[in-house]
Amino acid sequence: MVHTQSATRSAPVRRAAHTVRAEVAWGARALRRAWRSPGRERNIVIQSGKAALAAILAWLAAAWLLPNAFALMAPWVAVVLVQSTVYRSVWQGLQQTLAITTGTVLAAALGIPFGHPVLVMIVVLPLTTLVGNWPRFGNQGIYAATAALFTLVPGQATLDSTVSRLLAALLGTAIGIAVNALVLPPSHLRSAREAVDAAVREAREVITDLADGLDEPWEYDRVSTWHERTRRLPRAINSGQSAIDWSRESLWFNPDRRRRAEAARQSDKYGEALATLEEVSDRLQGLTRTLVEAADENDEEIPRPDHAVTRPYSAFLRKVADALDAYGRSTTGDAPEAARRELREAIAEARDTQEEVRTEISRYVESTPENAHLTVFGPLMAEARRLAGALATSDAASKDSREDSSRT
Repeated sequence: MVHTQSATRSAPVRRAAHTVRAEVAWGARALRRAWRSPGRERNIVIQSGKAALAAILAWLAAAWLLPNAFALMAPWVAVVLVQSTVYRSVWQGLQQTLAITTGTVLAAALGIPFGHPVLVMIVVLPLTTLVGNWPRFGNQGIYAATAALFTLVPGQATLDSTVSRLLAALLGTAIGIAVNALVLPPSHLRSAREAVDAAVREAREVITDLADGLDEPWEYDRVSTWHERTRRLPRAINSGQSAIDWSRESLWFNPDRRRRAEAARQSDKYGEALATLEEVSDRLQGLTRTLVEAADENDEEIPRPDHAVTRPYSAFLRKVADALDAYGRSTTGDAPEAARRELREAIAEARDTQEEVRTEISRYVESTPENAHLTVFGPLMAEARRLAGALATSDAASKDSREDSSRT
């Protein structure tokens, strides 16, 4: 009994120890990735170092220029303004300065005439907490209440102490923004490229799985799984769009002209890629929806495509997957020209295979004349044509974009 109780008490300890070891291992892996190659982990390390640098510089500047009692305000403001983009540093700096000024002025306006800080705090804290919800403050509204605390906790507020705190806040804001803008200014081009590459990879895997499955006996459950995967594709595309928007925001107020020009050009290219992926996603959803209807055993009016049709259709989808792979590498890879040549070859092969699909569908429909076949084979043929057309259009658009860039 004692042994059982001891084991019961030690189980939470073992779980806690296991959790701590797992977290430490995760942190060690993240640090190794940050050391070995650029990426999200390295960006976090750089931004953390910059935040610490901004806080130290703000502390030293405030201690030199202002009374020591107010030096804490400057690093406290500076450390939170080293944001993921320079634009966010500037915009949140303005919001934070407005919130701090509001809280400080309200606390001083009541604290100076009435004197007793506790009584003033009872009135000021609910007021500044309420005012902090003003949309103009964004997510910086909490600083109205904390600034009021900074003003009231040390003792009786005075005009000199209020002005000194506001100057310290302005000093911290200026240093935080300057450090973020001038010391390795953040740019999220890499994360945008990785997000677009992930979206292309997911679409290619869905098409490959669909092609492999059509070449085998398939049932309703499997086809439903394909359809669910195609319905999830827009999530990956939306993630890529968010990353592109983040990358574009990192250009605003970024003093690095070379990086701004490169990021602007790449962001446009990635945006075109996501538009193509969105078109491919729509076509795949239409295709799998047709297959789901054909695989439904309860719907006898819609026939299931014969292997004579699914075999060439499977080959066509493999060519589309090859074309999509080449398209992705032409957008995010290190050898875009070679990938574009592969893309054109893959599109040509996909169109040849598309003709085989059309021939087989026509032969199959003629040999088994049923109007119901049109509800399956018509959409299958239409989606095949649109899939090939989407990639061909993207290749033409990419060519025009390159020609425009060369002329400018």
